[in-house]
Parts: sequence; C-alpha cells; structure tokens
Amino acid sequence: MTRELLILRHGKSDWEAGTDDFHRPLKDRGKRAAQRVGVWLLQQGLLPDHVVSSPAERASVTAEKSCKAMGMNARIIHREPAVYEAMTGELLQVLAGCPAGAQRVMLVGHNPGLEELLVYLAQESIAYPADGKLLPTATLARLAMPDSWQGLHAGSAQLLSITRPGELPKKFPFPFPDGPERRDRPAYYYTQSSVIPYRLQDGGPEILIVSSSQRKHWVVPKGIRDPGLTPQESAAKEAWEEAGVEGRVAEEALGSYRYEKWGATCTVDVYPMEVTRVVPEEEWEERHRGREWVAPEVAQQRLRQAELEPLVAALVSRLQAG
Repeated sequence: MTRELLILRHGKSDWEAGTDDFHRPLKDRGKRAAQRVGVWLLQQGLLPDHVVSSPAERASVTAEKSCKAMGMNARIIHREPAVYEAMTGELLQVLAGCPAGAQRVMLVGHNPGLEELLVYLAQESIAYPADGKLLPTATLARLAMPDSWQGLHAGSAQLLSITRPGELPKKFPFPFPDGPERRDRPAYYYTQSSVIPYRLQDGGPEILIVSSSQRKHWVVPKGIRDPGLTPQESAAKEAWEEAGVEGRVAEEALGSYRYEKWGATCTVDVYPMEVTRVVPEEEWEERHRGREWVAPEVAQQRLRQAELEPLVAALVSRLQAG
C-alpha cells in the first residue's frame, strides 16, 4: 500500500447562526481546531497532494483553514457537491474520481457519511471510544490505501491513526517545527501585507482611507498574507475586499512596521497601489465601512497606525521623484 487517505470531519459549527444547514458557519472553536490539525499534518510531513471538500460552509472553511495552516494555497481545494450529505457509495465515487497520480488525498466532509466510509474501508473492526464518537468534529483519520482510487471495496485499507483536535496543543509552535514560543494562531498569520491606495488628482496625489470594520477609526487595507500569494497579490486582495478598489501594486514596498496581536509580533509590509478602478458602492461587499479620498497630510493625521505617517510621506516623495 503506497497511497494514503486523510478523512477530516468539519470543525464545530454554529447552530445558532440562523442559517440553513448548507450555509451554517464554523464557530471560532471549529476554526482553531481545523488549524491545529493542519499544523499537525505539516509537522508530520503528511501534506496532501489532492484535497476534496464538501462545498457546505462549515466543511469548506475547515478545508481552507487546515490547508493554509499547512502553508498550502486554498485554491487547490476541489469543492465537490457530491460530498455534501453523501454516504459510502457516493463517497467511493468521489474517491474514484481522484487523479490517478494522487498519493495522499484529503477528504473533508460530514457525518454520518465519513464514519461509514471509515468503517467500510478499514480492514479490522474499529473500537469506538467511550463517548461513542468515532469522528467528532475536526477529527482526522489516516488510512493506508491500495494502489488505485478506483474499485475500492470493504476492508481494502489499513487504519493508521485517528487524531482528535483535543489531543493537540492549544497553542501553535513557532518557530517551526518547535520551540519555547507558542502563538495563538498559525505562523502565517504574523506576516501581513498592506497597501496605501492613491490616485493623481490635479497634479497631486490623493490617498484613499477606509473606516475600520466597527467604524471607530481610519485605516488602509491590510491583512494576513495568504499562503501561495505574493505580498503584492495579498495586498491587492485586501484592497479589493476592504476598500473596493483595484489597481497596480508596486513591486517595491514603502517600508514595514510591527504590532502585537495574537500573542506575538505581526510584521506588515506596506506597498503603494495606484488605483485604476473604484467599484460602485452597491458592488462593494464591505460598503458599511465607508471610504474617503483625502490629501496626504490629512491621511497622516487621520490614520490610526502612527507607523503609517512616514510611509505616506515616502509615497509622496516617490511620486514626486517620478
């Protein structure tokens, strides 16, 4: 047996969210559990080369959180409608559709289907824990598989391990793979990208500032650098989501700054972005924030992050220098 199957049940979901079953979101507890599983897989050298997930919100986000914690781009996730509410037969068909060259597949979905699949594939009977739950939320089962994903039958796999998130450390190790320092989030959270959006108006620059999500202060777009994205791509993504603008992000950063969050230090690289398109208010997903074009000196006064003041000045100097 040379192949492996990782069966991951979605994290703890929020039953009080007031949505239908398909759109029910994860609780924060469920997100952290998915990340702990991802970090554990990274530490064990068990990265999947093919990831299939139910498109339901709680499963899809579980797949995203675990993949990013492994340092993998979430774009690799194949969201397969057949996994949602699937039982053993449908799940076997999903596995049969995996690429022939895939050596380690991660399947993210729901109970009771995943438990039934696990019991069906395992060569030997599996003893149930005292709580009667074989795959509680965010639990990972690892199986050694036959040489083909097609034609899988009962007892064709060997169960290697079942790992519950509660068995893993609550804090995330950093530096990887281990060390005395522990953080509240996976390592990639602490490397971030930001843009200072600008346009040239009447011969001079104007800066686009946006209000924070709670509308308490003024900021520029900033966010966690997603694994698989360049700093510039990540910064452009934040500009689209937080400010509703598109543009050209410069290759060279204006500078960087640090701040404390999640039990450690975050480093933010700040890039200038010449805005080429401002989406209409009705198309801007975060329009509740509010946005405003202001002169550079006004931006320096209003922006909450004091470290941005010299970076705005650096942008003006760069533009004046041509």
